[in-house]
Amino acid sequence: MTLILAMLLDAWAGEPRWLWSRLPHPAVLMGRLIGWADARFNQGAARRIKGLAVMTVLGLGALALGAALASLGTVVEVIVAAILIAQRSLVEHVQAVAEGLRHGLPEGRRAVAMIVSRDTGAMDESAVARAAIESAAENMSDGVVAPLFWFAVAGLPGLLLYKITNTADSMIGYRTPRHEAFGWAAARFDDLLNLLPARGTAALIALTQGGLRDWRGIVADARLHRSPNAGWPEAAMARALGIALSGPRAYDGQMQAFPFVNAAGRKPLLAQDITGAVRVLWAVWAAVFCLAVVLAFL
Repeated sequence: MTLILAMLLDAWAGEPRWLWSRLPHPAVLMGRLIGWADARFNQGAARRIKGLAVMTVLGLGALALGAALASLGTVVEVIVAAILIAQRSLVEHVQAVAEGLRHGLPEGRRAVAMIVSRDTGAMDESAVARAAIESAAENMSDGVVAPLFWFAVAGLPGLLLYKITNTADSMIGYRTPRHEAFGWAAARFDDLLNLLPARGTAALIALTQGGLRDWRGIVADARLHRSPNAGWPEAAMARALGIALSGPRAYDGQMQAFPFVNAAGRKPLLAQDITGAVRVLWAVWAAVFCLAVVLAFL
């Protein structure tokens, strides 16, 4: 029942600006802590060992904090879980890109720059829409399904462990000269925690969109992706909408020749394709909610 209430609270309230404009969001606090650890320990020799030690301490701390919060009762559990589930905010950020594009390409670029790390300055309308849809698919797994999964498995300790790991991966889990060694543990642990949720998200997208018959194609496309997990929801979303995702894009001024996912799908994309992706997000949310209700009453 706690999971059901948390999902409803998040879907209704999202991330109210009046609150988080006055207080630091827990994800912001996690980011500050990881940033401090990066500045303090990511130097000198044995950086991989240092990164592993940092992730071990962060993980144990998250488990302990989760257990302490859970001991305060159901109301606290529901509120904390709702804060760390990102369905409403994900939908709002993705839909903002569609609304921006309808007001013009510069507005669409500004909106999509809020949710992706790739270069956006030279994007055309199709590239903006593609980036938004890819972010929607990946973050449905990372920001909604995976947190719910680990909350269902291990309560608030599991949820906080997942969130600190996922935040660390987003900050230091890159194969760059600075972070390849120090962020190795964060990236590998994040891959492990997302292994089942990413595939589950893909299955839910396919199931709710009548695309289970395309499962073999989804599996094949997922293996083309540079990420062992992100490719699954992206591949399922691409086939659900009949479009091509991933493909070439620029990071820090360098064009990366990534392969397309569902390469036979339609490549010119529009704002309405983003709106279609938002409908898929809510369909997956509804499927997870129904599953939670069934499990609660078994």
